[in-house]
Amino acid sequence: MALRETKKVLIVVKTYPTPAHSGVEVSCTAAITENAEWIRLFPVPWRLLDSDKRFRKYQWVEVAVSKSTSDVRPESYKLSGDGITILSDPLPTRYAWRDRKSALRPLLSHCLCCLMERQKRDGHPTLGIFRPREIKKLRITPVNPNWTAEQAVLISQGDLFGKTPKRPLEKIPYGFYYHFKCDHETCNGHQLSCTDWEIGESYRKFRRQYGDNWEEKFRQRYEAEMIEERDTHFFVGTVHQHPQNWIICGLFYPPRIIENLSLF
Repeated sequence: MALRETKKVLIVVKTYPTPAHSGVEVSCTAAITENAEWIRLFPVPWRLLDSDKRFRKYQWVEVAVSKSTSDVRPESYKLSGDGITILSDPLPTRYAWRDRKSALRPLLSHCLCCLMERQKRDGHPTLGIFRPREIKKLRITPVNPNWTAEQAVLISQGDLFGKTPKRPLEKIPYGFYYHFKCDHETCNGHQLSCTDWEIGESYRKFRRQYGDNWEEKFRQRYEAEMIEERDTHFFVGTVHQHPQNWIICGLFYPPRIIENLSLF
């Protein structure tokens, strides 16, 4: 049995939930330890957590964890649901881009190509953050709008303690893919799926507000602004069952200029 330990971490990534075989819906959650190391927390059934344990991005949290025995990725730790203590309010967006980038700077990678080469050679890292040289476009692709029969059973049965969310988990009927190039001399371009919780929630919000015209507002925020107005970085990670496959699990998008000083 893996040893249980306590870590102080800064939450930086939370993906849109998906059904899980453990009987709960889970969100992939990544954080940075106080020693500036990546850590992946799972399972995180965020909507099933008690309100005093529902941490947010850029919030310092103390977590009780044990090294995963089912996930060989070195950054992966199993989270104890009763071992979450929120230590701070989230770093405020308006004034804290510098605080956020200070925490992220030690882990900033040159490019996705470099991360992929290192992971293929050494088996790690399987989490990273980098700034793409050029974001070409955001592709929005329709997918099956319904959960599979197996997934529907998983999200309806609740967790081991019988908890179920107040509202059923909505499936996002689109896949979102960024096309971009790395700042690497041999890069031929990439297209990665983006599973950030925020992008899924924005779709739901814009669909309610604008109906069939949601895509125009969505593209303005996640394509035009990310390309033209923001110093956009991608949080990326590998897929558990397909360790050579990478996805964008989070977006980091400070204004391009902060008081005339570049971010990194």
